[in-house]
Amino acid sequence: MLLSPSAIVHRHGFMMSKPTAQFPSPGSTSSSLLEAVRAWDGEAWSRLVDLYGPVVYRRGLLAHFDDQTAKDVVQEVFTAVARSIGGFERQSQKGSFRAWLRTITDNKIRDVIRRRVSEPQGTGGTVAQTLLVEMSRPTTGDTSGFSDDDEKTLLIRQALARIKGEFKDHNWQAFWRMAVDGQTSEEVATELGLKAAAVRQAKVRILRRLKHELGELFD
Repeated sequence: MLLSPSAIVHRHGFMMSKPTAQFPSPGSTSSSLLEAVRAWDGEAWSRLVDLYGPVVYRRGLLAHFDDQTAKDVVQEVFTAVARSIGGFERQSQKGSFRAWLRTITDNKIRDVIRRRVSEPQGTGGTVAQTLLVEMSRPTTGDTSGFSDDDEKTLLIRQALARIKGEFKDHNWQAFWRMAVDGQTSEEVATELGLKAAAVRQAKVRILRRLKHELGELFD
């Protein structure tokens, strides 16, 4: 029987091997998503993979990998996360979780490229060598083709997709029209037949839920 994280990653079309690291037993009362992930909590892993699986997959595609290879990268990345999350400490001098995950992803992408370079029938030598040179350069801003803002946008979209079903349609519409479309509460209230105060309340409530869903991983 697969462990919860394995089943979760498999749901996205990826496979993940059982990690060798030891984890604390589930049941922690901590509200921290990272604490729950360290405790091997299935729901926490679901959130983690739902949010960050597409980010890792996108980076694989931007490395000019095909669909299956990009999925393999996701498998390797989350296997590495499972083995190393217990040692990750979110400290200012060490950087954020997103930066830590990005480093793991870049390293796994480099591993794939190196394997291809060493394979006689693999990627053409010139192309592979060019990719290795590009991957060896520091990635800042938009140089990787997937900027920090792009990553945050994708994470927000993933989080919104996860929480949408928790709210009634008219509340979601109120939130979306104010937060995304930029309409005023009065305009939205008129269109939806609600009170302006109710519209504002819906926006606040959903934004609060969104912040909780993203948690400290978004920093």
